[in-house]
Amino acid sequence: MLGLFPEDLPLKTLFAVLGFTALASMTAFAGEWTGYLSDEQCATGGAKSKTAAEWIKPAAFEACVKKCVKAGSAVVFVTEDNKIVKIDAKSMEKVTPEIGHKVKVTGAIEDGSLRVDSISPLPM
Repeated sequence: MLGLFPEDLPLKTLFAVLGFTALASMTAFAGEWTGYLSDEQCATGGAKSKTAAEWIKPAAFEACVKKCVKAGSAVVFVTEDNKIVKIDAKSMEKVTPEIGHKVKVTGAIEDGSLRVDSISPLPM
């Protein structure tokens, strides 16, 4: 009968368990999210709000975000519950046409950045 301590496990079993655990911790968090493509400066400024809708003003949002991005502020994804997620560099081509819009994205969060597989605009 095996005990509760690692020294009681066969060495192969211990390495298999440790390897599987390490692999599982490196997997991406995949999913679908609704939110806004903003710039880091504006998103950080609105970070104290409970929801993104509290600080995003649809009439001025797109123009402001595009102006800030052009000035060098990074593009970020802001969830409806106002969480800010960086955009993966490889996804910039996909998200650029939708900067300043409300969108639905599918993809994965890997190393703190959102990898966008697909994106579709939503009404503000």
